[in-house]
Amino acid sequence: MTIDPIAWGAAVGIPERPIHKARGASVQPPNRFLAVHQEDDWEHVAEDEEFFASLERPPTVYLPDSSQSIVAENDSPDVPFRYSVNPYRGCAHGCSYCYARPTHEYLGLSAGLDFETKVMVKHRAPQLLRKWLARPKYEPQSLAFSGVTDCYQPVERKYRLTRGCLEVAAECHQPIGIVTKNALVTRDLDLLTPMAAINTARVALSITTLDNELARKMDPRTSTPAARLRAMEKLSAAGVPTFAMVAPVIPGLNDAEIPAILQAARNAGAESAAYVLLRLPYAVVEVFYDWLDRHVPDQAARVRARIQDTRGGKSYDGRYGHRMRGTGIIAEQIGETFRVFARKFELDNKLEPLDTSKFQAPQMHSDQMRLF
Repeated sequence: MTIDPIAWGAAVGIPERPIHKARGASVQPPNRFLAVHQEDDWEHVAEDEEFFASLERPPTVYLPDSSQSIVAENDSPDVPFRYSVNPYRGCAHGCSYCYARPTHEYLGLSAGLDFETKVMVKHRAPQLLRKWLARPKYEPQSLAFSGVTDCYQPVERKYRLTRGCLEVAAECHQPIGIVTKNALVTRDLDLLTPMAAINTARVALSITTLDNELARKMDPRTSTPAARLRAMEKLSAAGVPTFAMVAPVIPGLNDAEIPAILQAARNAGAESAAYVLLRLPYAVVEVFYDWLDRHVPDQAARVRARIQDTRGGKSYDGRYGHRMRGTGIIAEQIGETFRVFARKFELDNKLEPLDTSKFQAPQMHSDQMRLF
């Protein structure tokens, strides 16, 4: 017989594990690469109210990342870029559904709470990008900011690493595309505007919902939906091409908002839009399903069922060609809804490729000569 440790604990007077306030995850799924993992044992601290109170607001710790490369290469046919720049690893935004959570397992950490409370900071990011772009054999192509983190997460206000990378890109006319949920991107309009004028920059704002209450639960440390739309409007007014990423679309939770999100994005100046169906690879499924049970318990069973309807009866199908859109009637309905309203609001445009012809290799700020 399987025993639910939370139900058992409640029966014998042991507190349930705490809900971490302003966090997307309340669990630490075992790291799939480690043979040993930690299990919480609340019985021995059951009377320690101060300890449980401290667990409700775990601090974010920023750790130095000594990586010697800043650019990651991607060969997935589902992703429209080959190279991405990630100044950080992990993300304090704390979205429970984030497909990038399992990348923390490569560091010996958990895809759960660790992903949003233990953020790695690549302090040498601008220098590493300069070095990478200065390679003699580099063939210019667009760089994505970012692939497995949000380059404008809150700590960017302090470290300014994304801005430093943009300064390098602006200097050598390196084309870049940004995807973010944070209105902080408008801070860098002084760089993005002249880059956009020569078609070397564009920005996508990811908008998951227009419901402020749902956004606070689902995207706990991101900018509000209204702030993202204001950022889109400000970028568009400055001449920076913007588009809306309706991502992720969660069947049974936010899919009904697709028309309203697209209309709001169009009103804010977006030129195009795209969507991605919810992806739950590896430990993300445990984090997200736990989030469902805690934050929208009345909808949890329905959302689970609809997710599985779009994934062939499973929680996730990682096959190329299927993982971004899903399969089945519900997935087809979501896709058709998006296409109809994208066309209605004139957001079905294909954006022209960014211009790589103006690229000039950056100067290395070092007295050391290159050997290769």
